[in-house]
Amino acid sequence: MFTGLVEAIGRVSRVSTVGSIVSLQIEAPFSGELKNGQSVCVSGVCLTVVDFNNASFKVEMMNETVKRTKFSAIFAKGAGTEVNLERALRAEDRLDGHFVLGHIDGVGFVRRLHDGGAGLYMVEIEAPPEIMRQIVSKGSVALDGVSLTVIDKSEDCFSVGLIPATLSNCTFGKIKTGDKLNIETDIIGKYVLARLSDVKNAVQANVDNKNSISLEKLMEMGW
Repeated sequence: MFTGLVEAIGRVSRVSTVGSIVSLQIEAPFSGELKNGQSVCVSGVCLTVVDFNNASFKVEMMNETVKRTKFSAIFAKGAGTEVNLERALRAEDRLDGHFVLGHIDGVGFVRRLHDGGAGLYMVEIEAPPEIMRQIVSKGSVALDGVSLTVIDKSEDCFSVGLIPATLSNCTFGKIKTGDKLNIETDIIGKYVLARLSDVKNAVQANVDNKNSISLEKLMEMGW
């Protein structure tokens, strides 16, 4: 589990593929402190460290991860691509962002950038319907692993604000129109939607089944 507070900006030094496994070698300032098997959030994606040295570490992923995220674009760029990095949350750490699992829901696109003055930028992100239904105004969202607050939403896009500190501490300092972003919506909202869907299905099943027992049915029978 992560917080969405970027710890460092890493640099992809090598991309390789063996069979169905894709590997990234990433240069990072904390590489020498890692251990094999640890989790690192790489631009929003929870990946496992399989090798490391003092200068860089290696992670692996399946094709499913590549398809669901923007990593296909990273592979096209190859070495030199910058990524946001955060090590897993420890039990005694403060949760200053929000609960981020590193499980990407889908990919969005930067539709517009607005210069808000004083180094502040407003960003509009276009996202598919299945993601937009999980976005809540003033709620939390993780973009490329960065914890941000949703300012507003419409049918097919939502907006966030990037303050100077955020721009300087992560890859968003170089963000531009058309860029792809890994999106993870708030886990709490996902559970609420899932439970509401279960209730809706149960109610519909009760309506469809004329012989089912309900309070109304019991009252009709004299109870």
